[in-house]
Amino acid sequence: MIGPKNGGVYFDGTLGGGGHTEEILKRSAPSGKVAGTDLDSGVIKNLTEKLGYYGDRVALFNCNFSEIDRISLIMNYPEFDGILLDLGMSSIALDNPERGLSFMHDGPLDMRFSDKNPLSAATVVNDYSPAELTRILKVYGEERFAGRIAAAIITARPLNSTRQLAEIVAGAIPRKYWPKEKHPATRTFQAIRIEVNHELEELQAFLPKAAGLLKVGGVMSIITFHSLEDRIVKRFLAGNPENKIELRRLPVEPVSDRPRFQKLSGKPVIPSEQEIDANPRARSAKLRAARRVA
Repeated sequence: MIGPKNGGVYFDGTLGGGGHTEEILKRSAPSGKVAGTDLDSGVIKNLTEKLGYYGDRVALFNCNFSEIDRISLIMNYPEFDGILLDLGMSSIALDNPERGLSFMHDGPLDMRFSDKNPLSAATVVNDYSPAELTRILKVYGEERFAGRIAAAIITARPLNSTRQLAEIVAGAIPRKYWPKEKHPATRTFQAIRIEVNHELEELQAFLPKAAGLLKVGGVMSIITFHSLEDRIVKRFLAGNPENKIELRRLPVEPVSDRPRFQKLSGKPVIPSEQEIDANPRARSAKLRAARRVA
């Protein structure tokens, strides 16, 4: 939805497998450029080789997308014609047991997007107080049984693996309340992962920076995968300060200084049944896109 064009300059904040970046480069040929970021150093290494064909049309950075302002200065890109975030988890990372991101495989309690991050899931699970655990499960996981799960985790400490954690969580939730289409530990894993990687704080730090760096007429497209992310993006693009989600450690930017956006669709774009059949992990994806207006 960002409409790549020849000569345009674009930002892809979640490189992953490089599919979006490569598509932007193809559609903006012969001279469009992309600056991209990813926290996973392995992703940067792989894409440096994969996208080497495009030469100086693409620049890759091993950092968080919230550093878009720093990237803008380094590359001397005062404005971007389009900005993209795909906040979905990389299938490669999810399927790697050593990353500890999924209960589908037994692995260490890690969940870090970057090996430079000093905080891991093991620290959250084994060191957080009952109140801290309950808070993150309730706020980041929107888990109704947050208190029961936190108590069960503390009783079972120390926990060392994703399978142990998933079993403890499942045992803390009454079976009649297990979700029909998801593992009962899904919300807990989401909450801990968000805490470990400061995901919502980084998203809220990114949005005002990105808006200020987007050219008037440029498009920002963001794909979210759970309600917390989607709510933050929806309210930011709508310029709705009354309902802004305020997270700890983040100042609230002056609303009067915030660029204005025009939605490109009345409702978020969701995947079709065919897309979900081809990729079940896309079932909860929502794409919101908006054009910056003067």
